[in-house]
Amino acid sequence: MNEVMASTPVSTSFLSVGLPLKISLSLGQQKVMYGSTLLGWKEHAWLVCELPSQLNHTTDILAGTSCTVSYLFEGKLVGYKTEIRDLLLAPVPILFLAFPKTVEEMHLRKHARVSSSEPALLTRADFGSRAVSVLSPADYAGGLVKDLSLGGCSIALAKVPVWLRPGATIHLEFELPSLGHVTNLAGVVKNTEGGDDANVIGIEFQFDRLEFIEYRGWGGSVRDAIEQWTAQKSPDMFPIR
Repeated sequence: MNEVMASTPVSTSFLSVGLPLKISLSLGQQKVMYGSTLLGWKEHAWLVCELPSQLNHTTDILAGTSCTVSYLFEGKLVGYKTEIRDLLLAPVPILFLAFPKTVEEMHLRKHARVSSSEPALLTRADFGSRAVSVLSPADYAGGLVKDLSLGGCSIALAKVPVWLRPGATIHLEFELPSLGHVTNLAGVVKNTEGGDDANVIGIEFQFDRLEFIEYRGWGGSVRDAIEQWTAQKSPDMFPIR
């Protein structure tokens, strides 16, 4: 079980310009979460961050509105309760938040694991001593990513080919919604488990710099993309009270 610890914040230990933030607040009867970026701060006074684009045209956000801010820092989920001090739409849309009085830290499991439901293509890569120049249809398998973390994933398949055994090396292709399409990600099958509806295999990622993510024409780090996606999908650990 994760343990939450409260501490008095020291600005140099938990703040940095460009830090990705998750801001949670209530609009009417609905709780909403938005991504933002820390732009600066005045110690023990306020923080200034980008105004989330979804709030650019709202008139419902008033000074004094309660919210929470959370972010990842050195393997911990850090968060604090605060309030909105002010927002500006021009010349640059920015949001002012009260400086935290206390900060809560939660040590996470080694890699945060979040649910998913994306199709995946698995390609055989472990052929032993057999030389293979052209893959056959039997060397591919389709499945559904059930959960995903920086360390690996679990995939459900209707039928498990004989080569998808523990210890086998494979290559993965799947989508990170809103981020990009991952291809050629190496993995090792760690376990297999049969279920009522499908078979599930556990895969450990093997980042070898040959993996690639394509998003709107540019390629980036698959490791960073998976870490960012799982962080965005992680549940809010510091709810508004």
